[in-house]
Amino acid sequence: MRLSKYFVPTLKEVPNDAVVISHILMLRSGMVRMLSAGIYSFLPLGYKVIKKISEIIREEMDAIGGQEFHLPALNPREIWEETGRVEAFGDTMFHLKNREYVLAPTHEEIMTFHARNVVKSYKDMPQIWYQIQTKFRNEPRPRSGVIRGRQFLMKDAYSFDTSWEGLDKSYELHDKAYRKIFDRCGLKYFVVGASSGAMGGTGSEEFMVKSSAGEDTVAYCESCGYAANVEVATSRIDAAERDAESKSIYEISTPNVHSIDELCDFLVIDETQCAKSRIYLNNDKPVLILMLGNDEVNETKLEKVLGGNIRPAHPEELKDISGADAGSIGPVGFSGRIIADNRLKNANNMFSGANKNDYHIGGIDFNRDIPNIEYADLRIVQSGEGCPRCEKHLEVFPAIELGHIFKLGTKYSEAMGANFLDENGKEHPIIMGSYGIGVERVMACYIEQNHDANGIIWNKLLAPFQVHLLGLNLKKQEVSDTCAIIYNELKHNNIEVLFDDRDVTAGFKFNDADLLGMPIQVVIGEKKLKENKCEVKVRKTGERFDVELSGLMNKVKELLG
Repeated sequence: MRLSKYFVPTLKEVPNDAVVISHILMLRSGMVRMLSAGIYSFLPLGYKVIKKISEIIREEMDAIGGQEFHLPALNPREIWEETGRVEAFGDTMFHLKNREYVLAPTHEEIMTFHARNVVKSYKDMPQIWYQIQTKFRNEPRPRSGVIRGRQFLMKDAYSFDTSWEGLDKSYELHDKAYRKIFDRCGLKYFVVGASSGAMGGTGSEEFMVKSSAGEDTVAYCESCGYAANVEVATSRIDAAERDAESKSIYEISTPNVHSIDELCDFLVIDETQCAKSRIYLNNDKPVLILMLGNDEVNETKLEKVLGGNIRPAHPEELKDISGADAGSIGPVGFSGRIIADNRLKNANNMFSGANKNDYHIGGIDFNRDIPNIEYADLRIVQSGEGCPRCEKHLEVFPAIELGHIFKLGTKYSEAMGANFLDENGKEHPIIMGSYGIGVERVMACYIEQNHDANGIIWNKLLAPFQVHLLGLNLKKQEVSDTCAIIYNELKHNNIEVLFDDRDVTAGFKFNDADLLGMPIQVVIGEKKLKENKCEVKVRKTGERFDVELSGLMNKVKELLG
């Protein structure tokens, strides 16, 4: 492709709305342009990369027996109502004005719809169906370029099995396929245990890359490899100690004390002597949650414990529920359900709110003073806490989710009546799995991990072109003729080549070549041609070679492996 004829609108300056490096470089290199918040157009150079990633995904999905579909993004709302996910997705789902149709954020319902109409017997399974299709989610705060958008390209796959053992096999096939996909794309990734969220099911794992641009937070142990999304992560940390003797409870006046730190300063105590109270509404019923000190509630864990819908109580609701405002709420005398984090199990001589403003209670014995208290793991883990698997410590950092695999089980088949007959003619719900990859995220994550101060550094599989041919001073006939010969020879050898034939300065061409980041640069200049040579540069390492023109093609093939 001749660059003079190719639409690659590069930018010298960093756009003001771009702060993530992949977003900056995708804009500067002319790969994408923003149409609206969270909505991007892929230009020719960027779309070439998307197609290459998609082809790698197709090859590995086909290798495990996947069959490619192309499902409509416009879905009848009534199908989604069968599983209750219209309400589960809430405002994240796009609805058309007449409310009869939705734009699909994923396709579990539609795949299940087709399965229930055709998969009737155990003989029809196992099946693996997949597609690479546009998805829509009404992100309230789209950010980080294509990493968190409102319209995005996703590979979503679905397995259909007759048994849980069959699901395990399908899940394992996808796990291995994902590792091959991300390895081929040249990504450094790790796998974490995760929450299934709105997808539901019995288990899931996320494929993640460490990045300051990440929207997820991960707990990771470098020593043993333990990794989990903080939504489900656990740690090894001391619980509150139980004193040999329990004091009687007593009330303390604590004017203008509203936080754990303020309480500790006022009473001159340690935060591990304090039980922080939070009130949530679970299906409109109040539940008091107790955390040790400044530990924070992990709402994903809490949702798993409580089930149903949960939300923090609004400030104006607190006094009606407990008798006090935030900062003065406590478990003694609270009439609703009470759940404490495991770190508070059997604790005594604790301090907490008195359920009246500007007062706290001391000497609380959880066994004596809080009848019917429940315990669960409810806290968010922190960096430096002990790894739950080994004697080392956890690091907590942001990460980007590349892919997510779920064991859905019968959540969707039961809700939608997708059943099959076994060998004995008995009816059972189909057992399903769901497996997603963010195609554009693969591209963005690759750039996050493979760039320098000058631009992108592509590998040969994802690069829009393998070779960037730069002709310097093409007004010289010898330079122009040589470039034409090399350009045609590269194409004849099935090597994708971008030929910079523009009438611009050498410095401009060199800067654009490093910005665009093709694996190999071939520079044809008047000076080297006098020696019947050209210069070859490896973008990744910066190595430069003077190569005889007669040996150029062999050198390029050697460098491309």
